[in-house]
Amino acid sequence: MARLKDIYNKNIVSSMMKEFKYKNVMQVPRLEKVVLNVGLGEATQNVKVVDHAVQEITNITGQKPVVTTAKKSIASFKLRQGMPIGCMVTLRGEKMYEFLDRFINFALPRVRDFKGVPDKSFDGRGSYTLGIKEQIIFLEVDYDKIDKIRGMNITFVTTAKTDDEAKALLKYFGMPFKVN
Repeated sequence: MARLKDIYNKNIVSSMMKEFKYKNVMQVPRLEKVVLNVGLGEATQNVKVVDHAVQEITNITGQKPVVTTAKKSIASFKLRQGMPIGCMVTLRGEKMYEFLDRFINFALPRVRDFKGVPDKSFDGRGSYTLGIKEQIIFLEVDYDKIDKIRGMNITFVTTAKTDDEAKALLKYFGMPFKVN
């Protein structure tokens, strides 16, 4: 779906140049990558959980995720170094814009009691992280085939220098922030 990328190139660049008074087109922030991360604490008991999560993330993004492993052993969590405890995928280019379009237009409206995404989750360097409580908001996940409801973190990494620039960029993409 090059539609969102085309919109970025035409409308967003000109609007951001006017709003932030950029002198050059290259100063306008852009979306660099989108990272989806699923943490699986129950994977210490049942390793099959990782396979289900990998399949769901693959269906959602169209790209195979990397299985993340524990960096060190923690005896109280029954966790050993090297055990799989999650999965993550990084989207760039066309797949990133396609995911962003599906996320904003189809997945977010399916969230129960949705009033907008919080605008407090910026990191100070132009990245925005959003937590999702249920993977079933995505149309690609078949409700009958899921073994457990899982959440995930979605991070939108931009080239913006400040949080205000990053928020404006995501707002121009259509991100529905809460109105305070």
